[in-house]
Amino acid sequence: MTSIFTKIVKGEIPSYKVVEDEKFYAFLDINPLSKGHTLVIPKVEVDYIFDLEDELLSELHLFSKKVAKAIENTIECKRIGVVVYGLDVPHAHVHLIPLIEGNEINFSREKLKLSQEEFTSIAKAINESFKKV
Repeated sequence: MTSIFTKIVKGEIPSYKVVEDEKFYAFLDINPLSKGHTLVIPKVEVDYIFDLEDELLSELHLFSKKVAKAIENTIECKRIGVVVYGLDVPHAHVHLIPLIEGNEINFSREKLKLSQEEFTSIAKAINESFKKV
């Protein structure tokens, strides 16, 4: 069965794309813990992050680093938190979460409610920053 993330990569389900290259896709989490909460995925569908080939896992982290720097340059925050939770969607992914107050990494807390315009604006701003990283 195809994961929701693969459907996003293929354009079958809309997303607020931040940036992509030939191997990876970064997009805003639609249930964010903070503004700028971004998911980074490999385009190849692999359920468990530690089942990725070594080279792809390394490249995923390096790509995530660039995305994190772009988020950091866009969203005023103390730093970017990184979480690999891995149980909610059967497709390896990294959560990049701007830590504004420092307690944002709590998946049971209430998610932010952002408008389509806010999501679009945030994604565009991070994308512009990514081009400069």
